[in-house]
Amino acid sequence: MPPPMTVSSLTLYPVKSCAGISLEYSELDGMGLKHDRRWMLVSPEGLFLSQRKYPRMALIQPKFIENQLVLSCLGHPALYVSKAIATQTMTVGIWQDTVTAQRIGAAEDQWLSTVLKTPCHLVYIPDNEIRACDPVFSNKGDHTGFADGFPLLLISQASLDDLNSRLEETVEMRRFRPNIVVTGSDAFAEDTWKQFTVGNLPMRGVKPCSRCVITTVDPNKGERKGKEPLKTLMMFRKQGNAVYFGQNVIHEQTGRIQTGDPVVVQRFLSP
Repeated sequence: MPPPMTVSSLTLYPVKSCAGISLEYSELDGMGLKHDRRWMLVSPEGLFLSQRKYPRMALIQPKFIENQLVLSCLGHPALYVSKAIATQTMTVGIWQDTVTAQRIGAAEDQWLSTVLKTPCHLVYIPDNEIRACDPVFSNKGDHTGFADGFPLLLISQASLDDLNSRLEETVEMRRFRPNIVVTGSDAFAEDTWKQFTVGNLPMRGVKPCSRCVITTVDPNKGERKGKEPLKTLMMFRKQGNAVYFGQNVIHEQTGRIQTGDPVVVQRFLSP
């Protein structure tokens, strides 16, 4: 009998495209892990910034001190992020979506603009702002924060192990920025998970995650490093014009998730 599947790690990304925070447990709210991608950097015109164009974003490390977000980056003083100002809103664009976000403040904008060497604003998506998930892959009421499209991203450790067995130089899981990593499965088994539970929380696998140039960013240096692992993924994980690695997930109720939680699949995608 195969060993049970369990959650081996959880990661929170408070600011979209910046570094993550490793967790032992987290609450799931309506948008995903509590605080996950609730903040985002945008250009003066309101368009979101990411490591696709600004790989140095990987060097901005968040943490929470008594529920206050603090950002740090080598060579710069720590930034204690103020609460969002409800009366100061800004229309921002993320992919095909338009969102009414709250501005944070001039000091935060100046710090981040200096670190990234480009003008930008820090914004926050409030609880009452509903950014719907793609209706092709979701149900009415499913929504997310500033994630690319869905509340959670799940990858099995076996999938990374398989990929690394094909690479000359191995890569870390954080290249792929999952919220949930699962051990005990076969490589790429998560592709087939339609309905499953993590602990006692029901979830749905909705769409494989298409990958981009962010996977080539070395998170330790904040620089792109060649064409791997995207080049190798294209050799065996390409479908149509996209390359897939990991599964986008929607949770069906709120609650607590933690490392060690069992993962049990109830329904698989039809072949």
